[in-house]
Amino acid sequence: MSHMKELTKGLFKENPTFIIMLGMCPTLGVSTQVSNAIGMGLSVIFVLTCSNVFISLCRKIIPDAIRIPCYIVIIASFVTIVEMVLHAYVPAVYEALGVYLPLIVVNCIILGRAEAFAGKNGVIDSALDGIGMGIGFTMSLSLIALIREVIGAGTITLFPVGSFSGVITLPGISDSPVRVLTLAAGALLLMGYLKAFFQWKSGRGKEAEA
Repeated sequence: MSHMKELTKGLFKENPTFIIMLGMCPTLGVSTQVSNAIGMGLSVIFVLTCSNVFISLCRKIIPDAIRIPCYIVIIASFVTIVEMVLHAYVPAVYEALGVYLPLIVVNCIILGRAEAFAGKNGVIDSALDGIGMGIGFTMSLSLIALIREVIGAGTITLFPVGSFSGVITLPGISDSPVRVLTLAAGALLLMGYLKAFFQWKSGRGKEAEA
């Protein structure tokens, strides 16, 4: 039961985007298209899970005085692997993510989980924590990107497969999109509404438990 709790807490109860409010820079920066959100989300899942496991394995031999630099070196190693794979196999996503990809190294979610959880818990729990938090971040990022792209551009951008270009144009909405949602101001406005909604849902859940 404890393992399941570690896996699922990042989805809703401790969602890194809507509840804890971490990783806002990549959330607002790459959530203009669904494909970018999925690419960033999968990258974070990989880096977060692998770094959590490695840090958990090494937690007893890493000196406390230099634990943060050690964590950054470990995280940077996995980010480099992600960069090389994306550059080689999905160059379009690599280019779209731009500077936000190497910035995963100092992402508050990953460093926060390393410091608050992986450095103090076992390998299995740390791996589940990384997977759950990563999936929660990916779900949040994809939801924001879907709303911003559909309403702001009238399209849904996925990954091209065969003759499919990867772009779905939505009739009607694409003719008169709400362009402000593709801008930084629109992203902040949307985040405010979504944060308020999740806070309301969380409050209702606590009232039901009481």
